[in-house]
Amino acid sequence: MNKQHAVLPITTLAMTFSFAVWGVFSPLASTFQQMYDLSSVQKSILVAIPVLLGSVMRIPLGIFTDRYGGKKLFSLLLLFIIFPLLGAGFAHSYESLLIWAFFIGMAGTSFAISVTFVSKLTSADKQGTALGINAVGNIGTAIASFSVPTIAASFGVKWAFWGLIIPVVVMLILVWFGTPTTDVVKQKEKKSMLSSLSVLKYKHTWTLSLLYFVTFGSFVAFGMYLPTLLVDLFHLSPVDAGLRAAGFTVVATILRPIGGSLSDKIGARKILTFVFIGMVAGALVIAFGMSNIVMMTIACIFVSIMSGLGNGAVFKLVPQIFPNETGAVTGIVGAWGGLGGFFPPILMGIFKEATGSYMIGFVLLSGLAAICLILNQVVFRKNA
Repeated sequence: MNKQHAVLPITTLAMTFSFAVWGVFSPLASTFQQMYDLSSVQKSILVAIPVLLGSVMRIPLGIFTDRYGGKKLFSLLLLFIIFPLLGAGFAHSYESLLIWAFFIGMAGTSFAISVTFVSKLTSADKQGTALGINAVGNIGTAIASFSVPTIAASFGVKWAFWGLIIPVVVMLILVWFGTPTTDVVKQKEKKSMLSSLSVLKYKHTWTLSLLYFVTFGSFVAFGMYLPTLLVDLFHLSPVDAGLRAAGFTVVATILRPIGGSLSDKIGARKILTFVFIGMVAGALVIAFGMSNIVMMTIACIFVSIMSGLGNGAVFKLVPQIFPNETGAVTGIVGAWGGLGGFFPPILMGIFKEATGSYMIGFVLLSGLAAICLILNQVVFRKNA
């Protein structure tokens, strides 16, 4: 396999382990709550903090990947996240955990680097499928959900962090030696940061950002917060809740390349119409049926299907609408998608403490999905 053909499998695998790092705090949240006597809001903040930096920093890293190449950026990222993983293992207070959680959030920027890297080396007619396959790396959060509680129970909480350093180092070596440098933009073609951000003036950038805020935000929020939700609602063990949450992530991840492939064939707008109708219904079922674990499970799986299909469809549109500014738009849209996963856990904690229920959070998700349904029909009528 030549290096150009190796980009898709290597970056997908590298993003998988990066996302496992990004999601490492979620399955440990209940454990830390007991260790440090945390409130629901404090626990929610710990889960959400990594999402913040991993979302916002997607914007500059997407632009820098356009400018300097995916090989350099991905290698630097993998090298960087080794240090907060080390630090988190040595943490002995809630405050120090928050600091390391913040920097571990950089692992979430792997999405912007990987998508830009792959899209530059894929023909337009196959980008939906290729980017959908690449985004299978999102399954890393599922790996964290089912493996981290077991590792922590068997070897101690610190090894839940330190154990992840091994695959990160392996992927650093693979990315550096196994991928090409041919995606670097020539000096005369480089844009300033301000020029790259000029894509913010287009309505399509903001519309794609909102759609991804809901589809990917749901994926991140459910993947990160579902273990906590299941422990609180049904008093499951952290290991059991982590396995169930992993199921959500796996389903959404598997459906993402299908969403991209279907978008290649029948158009992203049609797929997104189906997705947002489904998310409106699924979120309402969860809101009013979460006391029943069977109904809750079915509705969560349905939302995971919609989320996965929607994620693939949105990122079919990004390189299609912005072929020359893929990195910048990927960073911006990816950032909003990540932020879509940052706010819900905190809001859920607030709603839980204020009302004793999570219902309001899912009603809000249903409303946002309805807005996206309307925008998709109006804005992308001519594009897909």
